[in-house]
Amino acid sequence: MDRDRLAELLAAVGRGEVTVDDALVRLRGLPFEDLGFARVDHHRGVRNGFPEVVFGEGKTAEQVVAIASRLAASGGDVLVTRLAAAAGERLVADVPGFAYHALARVAMRRVPRATPPDGPPVLVVSAGTADLPVAEEAALSAECMGNPVERLWDVGVAGLHRVLAERERLWEAGVVIVVAGMEGALPSVVGGLVACPVVAVPTSVGYGASLGGLAALLGMLNTCAAGVTVVNIDNGFGAAAAATRMLQRLPTAARRAQ
Repeated sequence: MDRDRLAELLAAVGRGEVTVDDALVRLRGLPFEDLGFARVDHHRGVRNGFPEVVFGEGKTAEQVVAIASRLAASGGDVLVTRLAAAAGERLVADVPGFAYHALARVAMRRVPRATPPDGPPVLVVSAGTADLPVAEEAALSAECMGNPVERLWDVGVAGLHRVLAERERLWEAGVVIVVAGMEGALPSVVGGLVACPVVAVPTSVGYGASLGGLAALLGMLNTCAAGVTVVNIDNGFGAAAAATRMLQRLPTAARRAQ
């Protein structure tokens, strides 16, 4: 249950199209549903603007299917991250409407919308091809959260001309998510080029002294570009959630005009 569907339900009650008893039946799963091994938070979309997201890593395929199917029953979008291929295939087979994206290890169920999302896009930028799994997790998560999304791949600082050649796209973005490993320099470059928010995602890509992404994380935290927000290592989903909240704070007219 998200805000839009709750508003539609309340409006239908107000018009007399849905009885109070029927509305209570639809709402009885709020705020959470106890499955024994998990408590599914059906109220998350009302509080935070997007339904609970399932973290697939560490869960059995049966647990993922059970949680995702209960979220899907509420009628909204469902996102499962860090999902192994076998569990993803099982979810697609058992619960209608899901698609599995192997590169990002993400499964999604999208509810068709009458109109496509408008406003400036979330532009997801990757430094290198090796960063694509995290970058694609960010892009797919941002799409599932209802944003227009564009992708810009392989424009790392080792060939600075590549990102400079795309500065028009950078200037048109509502939020830029920059995904980089190694020394993590690309968000600083992008942060010095744009006026919109920049969300930096360090990845665990790199040689030994990159320390599994710690070097990129520290580099991004110490950026000289003002206003760059940094999320945790390999956290593409977290970057998408941050970008979504930033855009949701803008009035609709401002989003369109930006």
